[in-house]
Amino acid sequence: MNNKTTQFAGSIPEQYDTHLGPLLFEFSGKDLAMRLAGRVPPNGTLLEIACGTGISTEFLRQALPDSVSIVATDLSEAMLAVAQHKRGGLPNVTYMVADVTDLPFADNSFDAVACQFGIMFFPDKLRGLREIRRVMKPGAVLVFNVWDSVEHNQIITTVQKAIEEFFEKPSNFFETPFGFFDVAHIEELMERAGFEEVQSFIVSATIERPDALSIAKGFVEGSPLMLEIREQTQADSDEVTKTVAQAIESAYGAEPKVSLQEIVFTAVKAADIEELIK
Repeated sequence: MNNKTTQFAGSIPEQYDTHLGPLLFEFSGKDLAMRLAGRVPPNGTLLEIACGTGISTEFLRQALPDSVSIVATDLSEAMLAVAQHKRGGLPNVTYMVADVTDLPFADNSFDAVACQFGIMFFPDKLRGLREIRRVMKPGAVLVFNVWDSVEHNQIITTVQKAIEEFFEKPSNFFETPFGFFDVAHIEELMERAGFEEVQSFIVSATIERPDALSIAKGFVEGSPLMLEIREQTQADSDEVTKTVAQAIESAYGAEPKVSLQEIVFTAVKAADIEELIK
């Protein structure tokens, strides 16, 4: 995955956790975790894909008994370093680097799999889903989410317009994280990967933040957009962050209330015929 939208390095993971986390990932992480509550057996195992800095991992830990073992994986060592530093003390949680298209686990290893806003970045989504299914036990549940379109997440449009003045040509940075929302297409991919009982749910929330600057720091300095800014513009991050903050405050006020919308998917791995015969 060499796309810049997947490159989290340097100070980006810390800014991501501090500023983007409270806006984008806490309400969604809590929702994802609660959908797994009661669905993982005692002493069971859960695999988390694309755990980032562990925000969603913490909610999973809170929702499940400590006897459930959580293996939280991500492709980025830098993101995992922040997860380990901030949330390394979570009981019965192991952090490790793993590529979803080639998972280092045996078949039928996990009782559940969770993935918060990760599938959009899979270079081969069908292969990734098939790998996830391979490592799931028969009867195991998969829960993941994606962002709905920018029309349902207008904060993205606000940020996009604010940064346009710094680029000679429009940046397409947000196309990947906010461009994979076709429910019928995603459900078809899941069925092709072998999942059953596929369901989807729309989840909306209004998030209140104390100031616009924190939101701006999150989008500019807490994401790989920073790398694109450094490569393609003469502006420094402080200048871009200030401009984005002004745009956010103009649109949402000094204490912004931001409406967000995601789509959550659940599915199960049905027991194989061979398993039923045993």
